[in-house]
Amino acid sequence: MKLPRRDFIKTAALASAVAALGTRLTAADAAVPEPPPASGRDLYELRAYRLKAGAAHALLDGFLAQALIPALNARGITEVGAFTEPAEKDGTTVWVLIPHASLDAVVSTTAALALDPAVRAAAADYFADPTRTNPAFERIDSWLLLAFAGMPRLAVPALRHAGAPRVFEMRTYESYSEAKALNKIDMFNDGEIGLMQDLQLSPVFYGQALIGRDLPHLTYMLCSPDRETHARQWQAFLQHPVWVRLKSDPRYQDNVSKVTSRFLVPTAYSQI
Repeated sequence: MKLPRRDFIKTAALASAVAALGTRLTAADAAVPEPPPASGRDLYELRAYRLKAGAAHALLDGFLAQALIPALNARGITEVGAFTEPAEKDGTTVWVLIPHASLDAVVSTTAALALDPAVRAAAADYFADPTRTNPAFERIDSWLLLAFAGMPRLAVPALRHAGAPRVFEMRTYESYSEAKALNKIDMFNDGEIGLMQDLQLSPVFYGQALIGRDLPHLTYMLCSPDRETHARQWQAFLQHPVWVRLKSDPRYQDNVSKVTSRFLVPTAYSQI
């Protein structure tokens, strides 16, 4: 039986999500449809719009600020983050974080935005055929992340609500295998998340990468008023007895192969 295209896409995505979550099926279980996993947990679409080194991103900023984010807000997605990486040397990347309540929301929102005439009108310059010398971007990398059970929903920092200056650290932990990646997620749920919250590192989200490049990995984001405050808070985390206990626990050994840290600043139109 041939599935309609939309149902095929949703079914394939769900299958990938279940596999990435480490669902263990027996041969007998394989014929029984599994319910969608992780009910009540956000799904995050993390995009990296990559530009050439030194390129201006006014065209991209206009699209995000005047078209994409307002259209997402109109569909009930009201906490969209947009960030840049000031210290980047090899090029310019604009990071966009879009929270979704479900996989259905990811599919339906993406389809609706592609056909929305208001989006096209608000970003006519962006959608016009760009010249080779002034493209809005070179490439877009995109990941679909599933929120951890220990923090199932995105948290907008208090600094954002207060309109105060803020800096974000986005950390990505790659692992040697899917099993090790799941083990590191267990370690976060077992105490790392709560400790970061207690030490006012202000976590924004924690997400397991289900779809995208460089799998398996997880990504999370912290917020502080400035780099100096963040450094003090991070040092307090590294010295805290809870972290010392967790990193010494035999259950959680050798579960990260590579750590990538990026310090980001919000754009003027970011809602995080």
